[in-house]
Amino acid sequence: MPSIPASSDLPTAAETPAEAGLLDALQHQVAVFARRAEQTRLGGVGQARNSMDRAAYLLLNRLDLEGPMGVKALAGGMGIDSSTVTRQVAPLVDSGLVKRTSHPEDGRAVVLALSPRGLARLEEVRSSRRELMARVTRDWTEEEREAFTSLLTRFNVSLSELMASVVDAGPAS
Repeated sequence: MPSIPASSDLPTAAETPAEAGLLDALQHQVAVFARRAEQTRLGGVGQARNSMDRAAYLLLNRLDLEGPMGVKALAGGMGIDSSTVTRQVAPLVDSGLVKRTSHPEDGRAVVLALSPRGLARLEEVRSSRRELMARVTRDWTEEEREAFTSLLTRFNVSLSELMASVVDAGPAS
């Protein structure tokens, strides 16, 4: 996994003490969030709680949203390498959640698709996780939920773009 460049390698605006304090608070809250997410695996509530790991959920979700695809396309869309996808997909195939089929135009290529069983399991986990999010944000307004979702999405996109630029830049000399 690539490391984030040293702060001296990143373009930044002049940092005031207030900005430094805010950035310290932000990184702390992100660390707390990551720990809480890992502790609960954001597994939802009820019987589906903690029953699907993050990698499986993300793979199944992408196959559901984007349809059948090859390992390289799946890896590229997720920002991980093909060997990682292959390793993560294997137990999903073994458990019948994902099916491997031949590419319709190139019989040598493999296409991964969400199975009916996989879709049912994904919907069960999604429902459980929606309930968890509803409970966590029960005292929030709809506008607060929308703002948080928008900002968290923006944060994730920015982080993904930064990591892609680090990979594209190659090793530091």
